[in-house]
Amino acid sequence: MLMLLVACQVMSQTTISGIVTDGREPLAGANVFIIGTIDGCLTDSLGRFSFQTSKTGEMTLRATFIGFDDATLTTSQTTGLSILMREKATAIDEVVVTASTYSFGKSDNFKTMDALDVVMAGNSCGDVVAALQTLPGTQKVGEDGKLYVRGGESNECQTFVNGMHVLMPYTTTTGNNASRGRFSPFLFKGINFSLGGYSGEYGQALSSVLPMETTDVATGDKLGVSASMVDWNAGGTKAYDKSSLSFNADYTSMGLYDALFPDRRDWTRPYRKLSGEAQYKAELSSACILKAYAGYDLSSVGEHIDNRRLSLLEHNIYANTTLKTNIGGGYSLFTGIANSAVINDIDDALVLNDHFHNLRNEIHLKGEVRKVFSSVLKMSAGVEDYVRHSTKRYENDSYTLDYHLLGAHVDAQLRIVPRLFLNLSARTEYASYHHDWLLMPRVTLSYVPNKRFQLSAMFGRYSQTAEDDYIVTSGERLAQSTADHAILSLQYNTGKTLLRIEPYYKKYHHLPLFTDGICTSDGHGMSQGVDIFIENHSMMKNLITTLSYSFNDSERLYLDYTTPRTPDFASRHNLRLTLKYAVGKFIVGLAESYASSRRSSIGLTPYYNSVDANVTYLLNPKVIIYTSLNNILGRTNIFGYNTDGSAITATRDRFFYIGIFVSLKNNKAYDISNF
Repeated sequence: MLMLLVACQVMSQTTISGIVTDGREPLAGANVFIIGTIDGCLTDSLGRFSFQTSKTGEMTLRATFIGFDDATLTTSQTTGLSILMREKATAIDEVVVTASTYSFGKSDNFKTMDALDVVMAGNSCGDVVAALQTLPGTQKVGEDGKLYVRGGESNECQTFVNGMHVLMPYTTTTGNNASRGRFSPFLFKGINFSLGGYSGEYGQALSSVLPMETTDVATGDKLGVSASMVDWNAGGTKAYDKSSLSFNADYTSMGLYDALFPDRRDWTRPYRKLSGEAQYKAELSSACILKAYAGYDLSSVGEHIDNRRLSLLEHNIYANTTLKTNIGGGYSLFTGIANSAVINDIDDALVLNDHFHNLRNEIHLKGEVRKVFSSVLKMSAGVEDYVRHSTKRYENDSYTLDYHLLGAHVDAQLRIVPRLFLNLSARTEYASYHHDWLLMPRVTLSYVPNKRFQLSAMFGRYSQTAEDDYIVTSGERLAQSTADHAILSLQYNTGKTLLRIEPYYKKYHHLPLFTDGICTSDGHGMSQGVDIFIENHSMMKNLITTLSYSFNDSERLYLDYTTPRTPDFASRHNLRLTLKYAVGKFIVGLAESYASSRRSSIGLTPYYNSVDANVTYLLNPKVIIYTSLNNILGRTNIFGYNTDGSAITATRDRFFYIGIFVSLKNNKAYDISNF
């Protein structure tokens, strides 16, 4: 009787078969089943399915596949079935357009760089700015070490911390001596370096923006120290239930290094910097986060130049507080306030016994509302105010300047069709000293068919006020400078290799230009070129290689130029190749940097070249030893010429660095972050 029942059951089984496609090709691995039963199977490599069921008559089949909308088919047929699946449209809140932007510390982007990578980059010596100079679009200007992007001045790149502006992001030093970024890389969880084409949220930046986001609330206590021949650091974090408090103290002195390895300068007092930072972060609720940061730097240096003894002292203070919260109805609110103050005092600045004093202060107020309206539209709108004050005292050249920069923006991101995205934004700014309004439209069109390929076209207008000295010299009639960006970006990512190619064109208007001793807004210029970036993880196990190449053709008429010409800081070709190889507890890095000749007052400079190497030894999970040598070949690179014909060079041809980083209280291996 049992055998008879089994035989009857087998005879009542029906075979269901067919194919699943996306309209172009079969879909392998799709799940096909009959609704209301457990009968079904996965499609084979040709998209075919075949399974048996005891169900008869009309039935409804469902097909599911990652990245596609579910498809159903109601039929009484059993064979020759065809199920068509449509690719799921990416929600507007899920798409990440990376055109002209390099994101560090973000797990959802291929190009990543955390704090440890910054410290151990081949030629950075722990400086965020130096690490960014390995990217395409940046130009090597060794006499000041700042960021110059796509033919733009260093002050055309603006820094933001948690969305709030930083007036002076560099440490101070004497002339023709490289500066460093003033922020510790351990402070940040994410860095988004945009080379152009950014949205309406960011203003007062003609060429590029560097937004950096500090770390979130710590979940455990931390304590760390580090030491080298030039700097000593201690810091830690105390974690509470839903908040954390952090501190960091750093002392830098070139005294010992200069004694061991004298350079070309006649220092009367070695460069010294004492700095302290503190952070408080709190999750006031699941949808409300408060962050507060305060930092102070005291820098000093003295140098014997001709018959005078230049003495420089700078105080640099920066603090901000931001709040992100949901306010109901799907709206989120961001508010922030930041204050930057920089005080410079220089004795024997230009001539014997003179004194230069300059105070610059900026209060940045900002508010922004954001909302995702649907899977095809999200918008943001914001207002901000830059309240600026400047005082200068030098001989007979003294002034006090106060003005406001009011700004507002609206930004809309739309999904036009499943793979095509449009970003429309408009920004307006008002300069109180000039009483003029600027309207700046910006648009980005991106085609993102999958996670591997991305094609974007961007256009936008950007503005920036001139330096305070120029505003005063113009009689406060100097209009804001503007730059029009046009960028085409192609990016392809195989998972082990990233390729990015970006041609661009910039047109400058209303640059400051001196005419008969008066500063006017009659300057203009252009910059065009192409950037190429390749990062590869597949040549050899544990080997990462990057190649950055930039071609730039720029020309401008500004400041004291009498005819349009290539700026002194611009080099036509920039090439950088880096390799990082991990073997056992050692990480070895090598970097090659090349830049073609630059224009100077007496002709072209020689090309720039530097080969840099570093070795990191992971002594144990709490101790890291790092050493680097810049410019191994000892080439004397010339960055320009003084009016007397003497060459402008680095203070020394080589720089050797060795440091030890110790985590005293941290459960995470090889995490030297104090914040």
